[in-house]
Amino acid sequence: MNEDKVEGVAIANLIAADEETIVGWVYRWNTGALAIRWDMHGPQRVSKIDPDLCDADKAEIDFLSLTQLNCRDD
Repeated sequence: MNEDKVEGVAIANLIAADEETIVGWVYRWNTGALAIRWDMHGPQRVSKIDPDLCDADKAEIDFLSLTQLNCRDD
């Protein structure tokens, strides 16, 4: 990453409630912040993160709330 500008790299996949479909990605920015990028369908329920993140990173992206969103088919 170029330290002169803000850049992010995907560090994990967000897996849908069906436990197979990737519905988004967790990005770590060179500032240290984490952010979520959703696929073209937008926010939807997540069942897990692959690879798994530490508890602090899960708290930063509010993983618990991601597990309670509506499913794509709801």
